[in-house]
Formats: sequence, C-alpha cells, structure tokens
Amino acid sequence: MQIDGVRVLVTGGGSGLGEAAARGFHAAGATVVVVDRDGDAADRVAKDLGVRALAVAADAASEEDMTAAVATGRDRAPLRAVVACAGGGSAPARTLDRAGAPHSLDVFERTVRNNLVTAFNTVRLAAAEMATLDPVDDDGQRGAIVVTASIAGYEGQIGQVAYGSAKAGIIGMTLITARDLAAVGVRVNCIAPGLLNTPAWGPAESDFKTAFAKTVPFPKRFGAPPEFAAAARHLVENDYVNGHVLRLDGAIRFGPR
Repeated sequence: MQIDGVRVLVTGGGSGLGEAAARGFHAAGATVVVVDRDGDAADRVAKDLGVRALAVAADAASEEDMTAAVATGRDRAPLRAVVACAGGGSAPARTLDRAGAPHSLDVFERTVRNNLVTAFNTVRLAAAEMATLDPVDDDGQRGAIVVTASIAGYEGQIGQVAYGSAKAGIIGMTLITARDLAAVGVRVNCIAPGLLNTPAWGPAESDFKTAFAKTVPFPKRFGAPPEFAAAARHLVENDYVNGHVLRLDGAIRFGPR
C-alpha cells in the first residue's frame, strides 16, 4: 500500500494522536482529510499543513457527518487509508461508588459512543467507499484502516469501566472487521496506546507525569505522538499485517490503581 498520492482520512485529527497521524501521512505525500468534531481545530491543522489537506467538522458517530467526510476530496485522490482516532475518556467512576450509588448509565453510553461507535461508524463507511475502488495490487487490496484503542481495553483500572469497556470493544472488533472486509480487500488493524504524551494528560511537565513515566519498563517516558503516527503508517504500508492489535506501551501493564 503506497501512501504518496492517495487520500487518507483521520478522525480526531484536530489534536493529539489524530493530529500527529495527519501530519505524518501528509509528510509522506498523502492528501489528508482532517476530521474533528471541533471544526476550528480541524481547520487549524489543515491550514498549517497547507496543500493536500482538507478540514471537515464532523461527529464521527454520525452517519450523515461521516458519509460527507468520506466523500470529501474524492475528486482529488482515492481513499486508501483511514486512521480512526476520534474518542476520549470520562471522569473516573466505579461501577458502584463508596456510597453504593451505581455508575451513571448516561456517562457509560456517551463514552461508548465517543469511542467504540465512532470507530465502527468510520470503519463501515470508509470500507464502503474503498470497496468501490480498483485494487492496488495482485492480491486485490483496496485499502487499509487503523483504529485506536488503549491498553485500558486490556487492563482497565479501577474507575475506568466506561472507557475500558469502549476500548475493549474496539480491540474486539478489529479481527472481526478484518475478516468481514477480506472479501473486498480492506485490511483493519488497531493500535492500543499506553502512556502517550497528548494534551489529555495535562501540562507537558508535571510531578504526576514524571512519576507515572517511571512505571514504564522501557523506555521510561511517555510515548510521543509521532511514534503513534509511525506505527499507523507501518500498519497501512505493511500489506501482510491484518487483524492485529499493536500495543504501543513500552511494555507497561496497568495495575488495578
């Protein structure tokens, strides 16, 4: 799968890991569609990238919004790759709090929608677009999709039931969608990050982050967003990687707290 000259759609592209992916694929020669619910953030990234970058304000969980996003730039280049980064966490909450009150169903549903539903909606609509394209090789490959989970989907900590469940769902759907989409030559892989230094973790330097970084076996630091972008690019370019979940975590395993 070649990146130069194709169209790559990135959800959550206005900040953090999505922005890093957008920048990485753009530097490799792709036309990048930067999709973000925050239209101003998407515009900022696209304008900074300049030529071959398009901004779309869209809710990745919306069929109407993502149908339009997938079609954006169709006249410029074929959609051959997608990196689905839209998502986010929620305030920590236990299944039952210390007073015995149950977890908010609204928060749980919203967290699943913001992460798992956005990923699935992106996969299904992008795959439908890719399926209409001519194959790029003798294997019949038409496209490659990368979804974003978290190691919380494996070792969710106390208070992460909503977020961990949503990310576990993304991990679980990776192999299934890869098998489903084999018939049309579309690969699906997943990155499950550990501690990656995005704005969600707060200021670049803090005592909390310094202490947390020391729990990573090696290297003892937070990962950098460009390292995520490099992993996403590899999963797109390596034609024999399919249905795989890549832990990008420095060998850390979360404890219960």
